[in-house]
Amino acid sequence: MIAFALGLLNNQASFAQANANASKEKKVLFMIVDGIPADDLERVYTPNIDQVSKDGGYTRAYLGGERGGYSETPTISAVGYNSLLTGTWANKHNVWGNDITAPNYNYWTIFRFLEEQYPEKKTAIFSTWLDNRTKLVGADLKETGSLKIDFTYDGFELDTVRFPHDNKSDYILKIDEEVVNKAADYVKENAPDLSWVYLQYTDDMGHIHGDSPEMDRGIQLVDRQVGEIYNAIRYRELVMNEEWLLIITTDHGRDIITGKGHGGQSDREKTTWISTNSKHLNSHFYANTPAVVDILPSIANFMNIEIPANQEKELDGVPFIGEVSVSHPIVKVKGDSLQIEWTPHVREGNVKVWLAETNNFNIDGTPDQYKLLNEVPAISRKLIVPFKPGKSKIYKVVIEGKENMINRWVVIP
Repeated sequence: MIAFALGLLNNQASFAQANANASKEKKVLFMIVDGIPADDLERVYTPNIDQVSKDGGYTRAYLGGERGGYSETPTISAVGYNSLLTGTWANKHNVWGNDITAPNYNYWTIFRFLEEQYPEKKTAIFSTWLDNRTKLVGADLKETGSLKIDFTYDGFELDTVRFPHDNKSDYILKIDEEVVNKAADYVKENAPDLSWVYLQYTDDMGHIHGDSPEMDRGIQLVDRQVGEIYNAIRYRELVMNEEWLLIITTDHGRDIITGKGHGGQSDREKTTWISTNSKHLNSHFYANTPAVVDILPSIANFMNIEIPANQEKELDGVPFIGEVSVSHPIVKVKGDSLQIEWTPHVREGNVKVWLAETNNFNIDGTPDQYKLLNEVPAISRKLIVPFKPGKSKIYKVVIEGKENMINRWVVIP
């Protein structure tokens, strides 16, 4: 009887806590700290990032798409940022280098998804690099529906009076400090609903010094800056009773020989990491190796952003926050059949498997026409269907579970 009463009290307490969390206003801030390999981060003393991870979780992650596959993506800065922002690899978002010549704005950023559903919510970008806002997010462009960012603090790399350029990149560190100080103050006072903080100095240390004490010092400086941001977030949570999601990651690793370069498909260049304070991490975060493209659907789950079905079918990411049904799609052509596989994250329920023979969404943003191949139990893990290629060079398979969709292309040579 006593055990029953204690159990009842615990259930009531859990229910009350869940209701309390549901009533809190949800806010998100994600940080990209440039060019820090996972092995360096794990070796250097970083008490503030460690605290974020202790409050939520830490995992190694990856970027760069599938090595040797249709989604192979350069491990280059702007490319990695855009994979986070859009939840897709470069074969879709079409950013292949730091020049950012022709982004495919048919693939919306997390900022646009938020604005379309919640136009009253506020957004902010604090960045050492102006192109993040003007080219990648596409603020105020016709192609992005004239997307508005409510508060911006960037472009200081163009101000050579306040920040005279030097070959040691001390000016970048000064800009990073300016960005962090403003971000911490603005979060504490104004609490935008969705914020992006981008810091560059560590990547410069990598390019100049490679694996070195200078790089280690850069990581320690970033850790202090993370602490400033996290203190502002915890202040809001304590004083204003808000629920904040903080996600910290990097945009690429570094080459294994010197640590100065990146851009290729080596394990060290592709291996990144994610630190977050989230207490709602799922099996995809803990049992798998998440990717940078998983951050967008994770933020969407946390903020209750509904991704329209025709756009969700295009996402390459799997949420690591909230409920998840399936991950890791594999599609192979064998003889006259398609062998379709997936990893289930549920014991019950079905998945629907769809096929499209067009790539209209990539070309002009119009939905592709999918036909249902079959509906099978998620735990079956596999479906084999007859397949005879026609005129199309791209066939798109979507596996739809109750909580999420995953997709895989078949590219015909």
